[in-house]
Order: sequence, then C-alpha cells, then structure tokens
Amino acid sequence: MFEIEQKYHVDDRESLMERLQAAGALMVSTQQNDDAYYNHPCRDFAQTGEALRVRRVDGVPLVTYKGKKRSGDVKAREELEWRLDPGDVDGQAMERLLTHLGFVKVTTVSKCRQTYHLGSNNDYLTITIDHVPALEVAGRGGLFAEVECVLASDAPTDAEIRVARARVTDTAATLGLTQSESRSYLRMVLET
Repeated sequence: MFEIEQKYHVDDRESLMERLQAAGALMVSTQQNDDAYYNHPCRDFAQTGEALRVRRVDGVPLVTYKGKKRSGDVKAREELEWRLDPGDVDGQAMERLLTHLGFVKVTTVSKCRQTYHLGSNNDYLTITIDHVPALEVAGRGGLFAEVECVLASDAPTDAEIRVARARVTDTAATLGLTQSESRSYLRMVLET
C-alpha cells in the first residue's frame, strides 16, 4: 500500500472532535500505540527518510517499514505492515531478530490514538487524533492530528498521488487544521 499523510498540531481537541462530527466522521477506535524504532546497520534511516518499527497496538505486535518519501509537502511513500502474532505474541522475537541482524534500537514513542474514518466505506480518509506524552513541551499538550489517504497500489502514478495529496489538504482545511508538521513523532522526540 502507499500512504499519503500530513500531520498537524492541535491546540483544541474538543473543537476538532466537533468538526469531525459535523463532517460526518465515524470514530472507529481508541488505542495505545508503542512504537520501537530501529536504524539500519549500513544506512541511516534519518538520512534516507525510511522507518522501521515494531508497533504494539494495545499490546498486539506489528512490524512496519516505511519507504523513502516522494518529494512534496504532503508525505507520500510506500508502507509495508503486518501482524507478528500468534507466533510472536509480544513482538520480542522480532526485536531480538533485528538486534541479531545489526539493527539498532533508537527509541520508543508512545501515543494514545483516536481513529476516525471520513467518507464512503470504499473511499474514506483516516483521521487520527494523537496524544504523544513525550511531546508535551513549550506550552503544547502533545496533541496532533493526522489526515491519511491510503492508495491500494504499491506504485501509484504521479497523478494519483497529486489527487490524494489534494484530498488530504482539502480535508485538513475543512477540519480547521492549519499548523502542519512535517517531522515524524520519532524526529520530534529525538529533537526534544
């Protein structure tokens, strides 16, 4: 799959939730995510724009690889993700494997995530409201929203990416999201 997403700072969660409701968004889940990020032994993912993590969603382990970003203001890149259980019930075996292969654990980023779907069942956008405790700094509450469009193709055309980026930015504007943030949660945590 290919994800097109943009992150925004949120100053007023209640107002955003009201705008989501007014837009017809459907809340689908509230989850705790704990993301253990790893760096490659031979190339620096911070330099290449890639990411590798073991994510635990309410304790359920997944592994995620995010490919290099396409140029543009709204992130666009391939994402590969799959569950590790039942063979690896807590993700520790995958983390041991990564360490044996020379990957280095960078840090773990935790967040509480509320997920909404906006649009038709076959063509919806995902909007998340994330509370990242490690980013509660400088008068900000560590609140963010992400607007994401997922394309089924692993190799979408430039035109498909342009349309998806426009959907993301138009939806963000409709929801009153104006303070975009291009850095990942990992980058922001490392910079605090």
